Formats: sequence, structure tokens, C-alpha cells
Amino acid sequence: MKIAIVGAGAIGGMLAVRLALSGQNVTAVDRGAHLDSIRERGLKLLHPDGSEEIASNLRAVGSCAEAGEQDLVFLSVKANQIEELAPLMPTMFHRDTLVVPTQNGIPWWYFQNFSGPHRGYRLKTVDPNGVIEANIEARRIIGCVVYPAGELIAPGVIRHVEGERFPIGELDGTETERARKVSEALVGARLKSPILPDIRSEIWLKLWGNMSFNPISALTHATLPDICREPATRQLAAEMMREAQAVAEKLGATFRVTLEKRIEGAGRVGKHKTSTLQDVEAGRRVEIDALIGSVIELGELVGVDTPAVRAVYALMKLLDKTMAEENARVVLQSV
Repeated sequence: MKIAIVGAGAIGGMLAVRLALSGQNVTAVDRGAHLDSIRERGLKLLHPDGSEEIASNLRAVGSCAEAGEQDLVFLSVKANQIEELAPLMPTMFHRDTLVVPTQNGIPWWYFQNFSGPHRGYRLKTVDPNGVIEANIEARRIIGCVVYPAGELIAPGVIRHVEGERFPIGELDGTETERARKVSEALVGARLKSPILPDIRSEIWLKLWGNMSFNPISALTHATLPDICREPATRQLAAEMMREAQAVAEKLGATFRVTLEKRIEGAGRVGKHKTSTLQDVEAGRRVEIDALIGSVIELGELVGVDTPAVRAVYALMKLLDKTMAEENARVVLQSV
């Protein structure tokens, strides 16, 4: 199978290495020093136990057009980069090309092939102009939730922090042959990829933590165990999660673990910096709208107030705006 990884960063890079070493025909689409390093030395994946893998058998290109037609595309850029990228992606599509988005947050496709009353609704916070929806047809999409954590620590080098689970699912909940092929490719790459009948509920379960812990970590520069141990931030995260749960349940989603169990699980992850904190420290624009703004929009859609989420969203929007205007990053410095 011809597989493209669009955005070979922390998660995309992990997928690229594992899939390439499993024998798949992999093309990584990236840019800058990271692309140059992959071309020259391959893509290295460092594991928590100190071992490493290097994929030297993957193709690295700088554009979707250069990648050419693919059978499967993992869209692994940040959610706030998809609108700009979407018009370029059809150059990789043939009639049956599949697209697996791997972003955190509520995806642009959430209400496509949806069985609820808001079927076809377009999320303004995620796809404000309909550009993504127009260029990546719903029929191509296999939903995915990403549980691994990782970091791009140098050009061509990914650190895998923990996790190997990539559950997938068709948007209409059916189990299809094409979903099985995607799952088999991931399992063949030594990853866990169950096919779920309700991928949207799994999205909410992952988002439950991302929309609370990620912005709190970015604002405080604390890691998950710190946030969970500090009573004030633990309470804030829990309140944000309760608001999100109320929204999700109005949309028919269910949660297979309790809120307290989800918080306890976050506290056991270790002193790993969330992706949002990594973005703030690197001076990158952050995924505020997909992670938090989408929850506010959906709350308005279903009539659920989200005051705690709104407060944290306001702080993150101002931080992101200030960083962009000052062309700055925010890091802690020892004194």
C-alpha cells in the first residue's frame, strides 16, 4: 500500500517510521530542516527504553503534489494548519484514496455522516470557510484518535514518550473492509488499532483531557502530574471536563470511564510536556479553536453553557495573539 504521512512531526514521524519499517511504501511530506534531515539520514525514533529505530527506506518530499497519488494518507499536521493545506491535498487522491486525520480536538468532519439532529453542520471554529470540507470529501475519511505522546526533539529525530494506541472507525459506525485494511497496516507496524463502532465518543474521551490539561499546562508551564496534584488546577480541569461532558452527552456521546478516573490517568503520564505547551515554548501558533473553541461552539449549538471553558479559552487566545504579534515564545528560565 502506498501511504503518505503529511506532517512527519511527533505523531506523524512515529507513524512514518513504524509503517516504513513494517514494509509499507511510505512517503513523508514535510519541509525545512526536518525534511532535509530525513532525506539525508532517514527518520529516527527514540523509545522510552533507550532503544531507537531509523527508517532510511522512506521517501521524503516537500509537497503533496510531489508525493503523487497515494492509497492512504495520514493527515498529521496541526488542526490550525489544515485549512491552508487542504486545497493541495487532492493531488494525492485517486478514486479510492483514504484519509486518516490524526489531530487533537473536535475534527472538521464531526457532523459528516452523523446520525443525530445536527447532521451536516459545519464547525465554524475548525473549518470557518468550508475549505477543508470542500477539498477532503467525507467519503474518504476514516476517523482516528491518537493516544501516543511524543516530541520532535531535533530535525529528523522523534522521541516517543508513551503510548501505541490508534483506534479508528468509520464515520457511520460500520465495520468495513477498508477500515480493516487501515487497522491491519497499523497493527503490522506494531501499533494498536482497534476498530470502534463509535469513534466520536472516543474523540470526546481524548478531548476531555486535551481541552483542559493542554491549555492549563500552556498557561502555567506545568506538566500533567503537577496540574493533577495542585488542588486549584485539578478543580479547574474537572470543571472544564464537566462542561464538555454535558455538551458531548447532548450530542449522543458516551464516556466509558469516569471523570475522576480520566484525571487520575493523566496524573500517571509522567512529567511530559503537552503538545500545547511545546508549541508555546517553541513560539508556534497553538490549536486553540479545535481544542477549546469547538467545545464552546458546540455548547451554543446544544444549549449548554461553558463558563470555565470560555475563561480558559480567552486567556489562551490572548497568549496566542501576543506571541504572534511579538514573534515570541514563552519559556521558563532558571534564576
